[in-house]
Amino acid sequence: MNSSKGLCFLGISNIPTFEKISLLSFLDILLVIISSAGLLHGILFACYLIVFKKKKTLTNLLLGLILIFMAFRIGKSVMLNFGDSLEPIFIFIGLAFLLLIGPLFRWYILGMTSPNFKLPKYYYLEIIPFVFIFGSSLFVTKEWYENSKLVIVIFGSGLLFIYLHLALYIAFGWWILKKTKQQYQQTIQTKSQSAIFSWLRFLIIGFIVIWITYVLNILDETVPYIVGPILYSVIIYFLSYKAFELKATDLDGAIFNTNDNDLLFDQISKLVADTKLYLEPDISLVKLSKMLGKSTQITSSVINQYAKRNFNDFINHYRVQEAKKLLSNSEGDKYTISAIAFDIGFSSLSSFNSAFKKFEGITPSRYRKDKA
Repeated sequence: MNSSKGLCFLGISNIPTFEKISLLSFLDILLVIISSAGLLHGILFACYLIVFKKKKTLTNLLLGLILIFMAFRIGKSVMLNFGDSLEPIFIFIGLAFLLLIGPLFRWYILGMTSPNFKLPKYYYLEIIPFVFIFGSSLFVTKEWYENSKLVIVIFGSGLLFIYLHLALYIAFGWWILKKTKQQYQQTIQTKSQSAIFSWLRFLIIGFIVIWITYVLNILDETVPYIVGPILYSVIIYFLSYKAFELKATDLDGAIFNTNDNDLLFDQISKLVADTKLYLEPDISLVKLSKMLGKSTQITSSVINQYAKRNFNDFINHYRVQEAKKLLSNSEGDKYTISAIAFDIGFSSLSSFNSAFKKFEGITPSRYRKDKA
């Protein structure tokens, strides 16, 4: 880090020299800790996906490798920013890993959106640019890097190619996600499918932000170089949180396998809605499953996946919609709220009030008053 620039930026250029050095040292240590935290977290997350997670899948392996190789890239940035002198070979190798991250990124998104995804052998041709640049990096010497007139041309051309290469693969990933979502626009998405779409959207946006940050740094240092590693730390913590919240590490393209579950859910919806089965106070998951000729596990799973709520909420939602009709109907004014609650299948007034407020945000009495 350039000391004078950093001090001017902080507005502390006029303080005594000793205090400048102490403050600068503290600031450097703080930035190292922050930028290295995400780096370490990414490596630990990768180890969890590849080694410790019980469910071994190709997608988790690919995501783990992305995190490991990204750690090499970010680690190079941290050392370059805080180190007095970094060997040119490490600079070139760090950049070369971006050529490997791009293909891995595309393969991961394909694995998360394609049922029965397998990695064809010809896909490995995509890592040829990485092999070439990485191999060439091993022959870079400090003397050549500091004295050769071709360095600026070669290094500049390499940077342009590497960052455009990664941008292209990020665009590929976005296109794959968009294409897959379009295929499922006309069908009811399961909870797991929606989770994958959300997770991949967060992942792609995270990569776009990191890419933009590093490109802006190249263009006349529009942003400080250390912003890249710090931003990566923030993004990797956020993505880790979203991965566990959405249970993305337990999912892959297998959830897009076609099956009869969508037909079963249509059958459940028609049976419950058309026959007004929800009005029966004794309706239960067991009773519904027997009527369908399915096990309670299958019926419950399908309702959870497609209705995105459990059985009780699924039934109560229909009951609340029925209650809204009665509460907003002028002829329904002669019925008390208690009478309506029992008529639509609730066993108590308190359970009706709780369910109504859960879905509508207000009490039944308030709803009737607003509709009056």
